[in-house]
Amino acid sequence: MSDISVYFRPVNTFELPAAPNPLYKRMGEAIDIYSAEGNFPDLKDIDIALIGVEEDRRAIANEGCSMAADFVREYLYRLYPGDYPLRIADLGTLMRGHEVSDTYFALSTVVSELVSKKIVPVIIGGGQDLTYAVYKAYENLKHIINIAAVDNLFDLGEGEEQINSRNYLSHIILHKPNFLFNFTNIGYQTYFVDQGAISLMKNLFFDINRLGMARANLPEIEPLVRNCDVLSFDVSAIRQTDAPGNGNATPNGFYGEEACQIMRYAGLSEKLTCMGIFEVNPAIDRHGQTAHLVAQMIWYFIDGFYRRQDDFPHAESDDFIRYTVQLTNHDEGIIFYKSKKTERWWMEVKCTEDIRHKYIRHYIVPCTYGDYQTACSDELPDRWWQAYQKLM
Repeated sequence: MSDISVYFRPVNTFELPAAPNPLYKRMGEAIDIYSAEGNFPDLKDIDIALIGVEEDRRAIANEGCSMAADFVREYLYRLYPGDYPLRIADLGTLMRGHEVSDTYFALSTVVSELVSKKIVPVIIGGGQDLTYAVYKAYENLKHIINIAAVDNLFDLGEGEEQINSRNYLSHIILHKPNFLFNFTNIGYQTYFVDQGAISLMKNLFFDINRLGMARANLPEIEPLVRNCDVLSFDVSAIRQTDAPGNGNATPNGFYGEEACQIMRYAGLSEKLTCMGIFEVNPAIDRHGQTAHLVAQMIWYFIDGFYRRQDDFPHAESDDFIRYTVQLTNHDEGIIFYKSKKTERWWMEVKCTEDIRHKYIRHYIVPCTYGDYQTACSDELPDRWWQAYQKLM
């Protein structure tokens, strides 16, 4: 077990205004905060660990996002939690390494340690290239994972050797050995993405979802988020009027309340084990608006987390209704599961025992009632077909 405290400096403390009602604690009074040398939080019985990251050297056109964590904390600490006991630690700010690769190594080490302890890291600040360091953490653990990115483009880059916030995904895809099973983009804007990149994503059987389609039916995004181990949220995916604190902000994007809903979906997912919100830039924020929104997004993630239902299909569980749908050109049919507790849906992709063992967390795919209806109409759901292609 490594001593991860060596990578952190304490939170820059600030005075929390007196609470209107001292009977009710706010986040800043209920979280175990690393506020001074020598009092690094005890991770025993902790569910969620907040981590600031002081790294923006590879954040394209967004220098200043390394400062995000303390600005977000100032708003987060003032919020009131829901009706559940908080078991959250703020580990402070992960210090910038001498080289960017040093920061990546430190973050990978920390995330590996926390995930192995079943603690969910919530990363605040820095460039989205830090997603690569998070991916490396799961490589250390030998976990094959799904990553979802809320982003207005794909971050594939143009063949640059050096990892940055615009090409980190290419480095993940090309990394050997590879531990990425699926990648999902939520909210890309077509005019920012060339057709070659769209074709590549489709050929890799990745999930890509245009902003307009996502906003028109946000509940369809829920199973995509439920299927990921890691959620990487680039605040440039939020419209500029709602989140001006980003060097790449644009007029279109998700509304703030939609971003909060996506975060709640993430919190509710038992599969998700790490989440990061990147590219928040206080240097160009307006009256703290972006930092305040991100604090509320984290609140919604925490609220979802503490309302998880231990809701994933197991053969021995009586908490699910099982449906088998026979299709004309599909001999074995498709098995669907509906949770009695939450009414959420999954479908099973039939595969050999060795494939099931290798991809134990991937052959049962989150879906919607609409996918079940599609199968009942004698059509293969797209989600099922994409998962099947990767498993085979």
